[in-house]
Amino acid sequence: MDLQPYVEHVSETLKMANWAALGSVILPNVGGWANGIYFAGQIRKGDKSWYDELKKPCWNPPKWVFGPTWTVLYSGMGYASYLVYEECGGFTEDAVLPLTLYGGQLLLNWAWTPIFFGLKDFKMAFIEISVLGGAAVATTVAFGQVNKTAGALMLPYLACPKSKMRRLSRSTFEITQIISKCLNSLMEKSLLL
Repeated sequence: MDLQPYVEHVSETLKMANWAALGSVILPNVGGWANGIYFAGQIRKGDKSWYDELKKPCWNPPKWVFGPTWTVLYSGMGYASYLVYEECGGFTEDAVLPLTLYGGQLLLNWAWTPIFFGLKDFKMAFIEISVLGGAAVATTVAFGQVNKTAGALMLPYLACPKSKMRRLSRSTFEITQIISKCLNSLMEKSLLL
């Protein structure tokens, strides 16, 4: 059996592949997959996990939804970054701000999991997710100014930090307590000024 035609076909197919687009889609997923693999063992000890014991709202989605959902979200934001890269002609001066914002918010996104699941520091995770929310909005606006489709691809992701924030602590009441303490502290400090 002559394999040469198949080898040539595969070779031509690989030449036609858009490696920049493919890499842009895969890159954000790598951090998510790494976090998922690393922290899955720390979350699950035996049949139950400490995450299962958290008091969550009734509308909290089942755990199995998070993997597929985050794969779609990471892929969408990755492709959006590719569109900005292409529209700006690569890593040009025009691309610096939107792609830097993207990289920053991606690092913040990846950092949330170790803070929440690794350190179990719910207050720090709340602060981090708040900063991430602002960075995600800034990235979406910057992407939208360069390429409307790129901005639109970021919109589903904007809804996600809100759901993370809702799941963040043992109950919605605890989140309210954190916000109240922060606001009271800020008000006390402003009164002292």
